[in-house]
Amino acid sequence: MAGKGSGKRSFDPISLSFLDVISCGFGAVVLIFLILDHSISNQTDNSDPEILAEINLLSEEIRTGEEGKVQLRNTLSDVDFQMVEAQGLARSIQEEINTFLEELAQMENESLASEDSVEKLKADIQQLEEELARLRAAQDEFSGNNARQFIGDGNRQYLTGLILGGNRILVLVDVSASMLDSTIVNIIRRRNMQGEARLNSEKWVQVRKTVDWLTSQLPLPSQYQIYTFNNETRALLPGTEGVWLEVADEPALTRAVDLLEQTVPSQGTNLEQLFVTIKNLDPPPDNIYLITDGLPTLDTRGRNQGTISGRDRERLFERSLRELQPGIPVNVIMAPLEGDPMAASYYWQLAISTGGSFMSPSADWP
Repeated sequence: MAGKGSGKRSFDPISLSFLDVISCGFGAVVLIFLILDHSISNQTDNSDPEILAEINLLSEEIRTGEEGKVQLRNTLSDVDFQMVEAQGLARSIQEEINTFLEELAQMENESLASEDSVEKLKADIQQLEEELARLRAAQDEFSGNNARQFIGDGNRQYLTGLILGGNRILVLVDVSASMLDSTIVNIIRRRNMQGEARLNSEKWVQVRKTVDWLTSQLPLPSQYQIYTFNNETRALLPGTEGVWLEVADEPALTRAVDLLEQTVPSQGTNLEQLFVTIKNLDPPPDNIYLITDGLPTLDTRGRNQGTISGRDRERLFERSLRELQPGIPVNVIMAPLEGDPMAASYYWQLAISTGGSFMSPSADWP
């Protein structure tokens, strides 16, 4: 019995054969495959046809919406381009409008300026005409009541357009050596003569008669002053520098003319010093009568440079004008002089620029 029981075989897992293991594994794979395939079939079979149709409809709407979105974007691009183009056109039109408005405003301003200029010119002309009429009336009023009498050759009036008017009249007489004659040779010759011969110089006699005539035409209500100038400036009546004298004081006026009769021309001409001296007259003159024959020959300090060129004399004249007070008419009576061709031009410009007059009298005047 004991032997029979020992003969029974026990189970050992290691004793399984390789074929059994392979079979078990293959069976498990097949089982899994069958389970998965069944699940997919059930999922397919369980799909609802209405849901699929709705899904297809939504997909079609999405595709249609995408197409519309692209078309809308294209339309918006066209609209943006048209808007930019319209804005540029509007800006260009606005600029043209602004330009036209500026031109119109400028034309209106020019028109107003022109009208103002015309009106101002008319007013100035009327004022000048009134002033001229007043001066002529004053001249007519006092023509028979002159402070002094002047007896000349006949009743000739060569000073056409030269109106002796004003409240303060200043007469400036050049008494330099060049007033002895109109030629350089005779000036040098007469300068070396005795005083009587120089006083009887034909040119100087005419200058003295010119002053005599001017003083006889001064209106009685006015004031006057007479300055002589060469290298220095002096009042013809000593002690009256910077003082206005009354035309109605006939003895003083006659004495001034007599003193000029005794004055002998000498030295050079300092025009700048003359204009500086005029500044000391207070109130200033409102009419100046300048009797001379040429451009200045002396510098600012009154020193004679010996020989002086024409251009240097022009510079001295231009420098002296800086000292002349503005707004005062300067009437120039030009005596003849050889060798100074630019003098007449410069003094003519001075007279015109100040509103005065210019004349060169004939040899037999006054």
